[in-house]
Amino acid sequence: MRRTFTWLPWVLLVIVILGFLGWQFMHKPQAPVAADGVKMAAEKVEPLINTTRTGGVVSYSAAVKVAAPAVVNIFTTQKVKQINHPLLDDPAFREFFGNELPDQLKQGPNENSLGSGVIVRKDGYILTNNHVISQADQIVVALQDGRRAVAEVIGTDPDTDLAVIKIALDDLPVLPFKLSGNEVGDVVLAIGNPFGVGQTVTQGIISATGRSDLGINTYEDFIQTDAAINPGNSGGALIDVAGNLIGVNTAIFSQSGGSLGIGFSIPAKICQQVLNSILKDGRVVRGWLGISLLPTQQDDILISEQKGVSVADVLKEGPAAQAGLKRGDIILSVDGETITTPSHLINYVALQVPSSTVTLVVQRGDEKLTLSVVIGERKAQNNKDKQFIPLPKQ
Repeated sequence: MRRTFTWLPWVLLVIVILGFLGWQFMHKPQAPVAADGVKMAAEKVEPLINTTRTGGVVSYSAAVKVAAPAVVNIFTTQKVKQINHPLLDDPAFREFFGNELPDQLKQGPNENSLGSGVIVRKDGYILTNNHVISQADQIVVALQDGRRAVAEVIGTDPDTDLAVIKIALDDLPVLPFKLSGNEVGDVVLAIGNPFGVGQTVTQGIISATGRSDLGINTYEDFIQTDAAINPGNSGGALIDVAGNLIGVNTAIFSQSGGSLGIGFSIPAKICQQVLNSILKDGRVVRGWLGISLLPTQQDDILISEQKGVSVADVLKEGPAAQAGLKRGDIILSVDGETITTPSHLINYVALQVPSSTVTLVVQRGDEKLTLSVVIGERKAQNNKDKQFIPLPKQ
């Protein structure tokens, strides 16, 4: 009896294993069978992308360590003017002081604001937003390493909402420009000083490129991102995962003032152009035609399938008027380049040197004309849409 119980468990184990193998065989997926009864080979699904290309990156700390030291906090001070102080109406006060107000009553307390900036040259040049420093009486730049310096304004460009300021410090970290190769879906990081809480990094992707006709700036070619940016991020950096500067954060789409995941950055290419022009000429020189254009959505209605943009008005004695362009004309191309949107035309002309000549192909009724226009120089101006918030100073 004892010998029977010794080998019985082994018999039961063998039976269980054979039963499991039989069950597996009975439930094995069968190859599909064609109409003629011949078994078909199973379909092999290949991955759409190489998921090992990035090496499984789970941290962007290396990029932040490279870029963050070159992103600065900007503190601006503005004197608040006080007019018609109540004491002015006090006869005793006037008798004591005469017609002169004490200095402390001529102007109110300092109004402090916060923003961000990016060091782009080792000799102290910093890019930021024009709206961060435009009203400032004093600009103080704070570096990540604890150093501070008073900055001077080198030049501003309200048309792109960019400004160049300079500090006199040594051994400055610099962010290199990445001028191309940025694609929708790329991971990006926004670095700045939101709400004055201190340097902050947020992560997202490039949501779109070439955003224009938003009414934020005169010249628009924005990178759109869902990386969280808020007031105080103005002038801060948008970088790629290698720590390169791909844009300067400038605006958010918001009806409440907070981040909704729709932010806009000025591309590095435009930032570099503005920087170089300001350092060379003290201002940004742009070409100008002297016309106004219909918005893109109106073009779709009025022109139907016709390419080009409609001329809404022509400035009297402007470059376009002198060349014979008229209201209602449809500009099809400039120097052989097909024009598709108003911003496309505006940006193209802006890059031309004043006094140079461009060739316009224009549709006027049933007639197609070729006009030569001598480019003028555009004066700076500002254009804003209240739904798009240029990241107000904190």
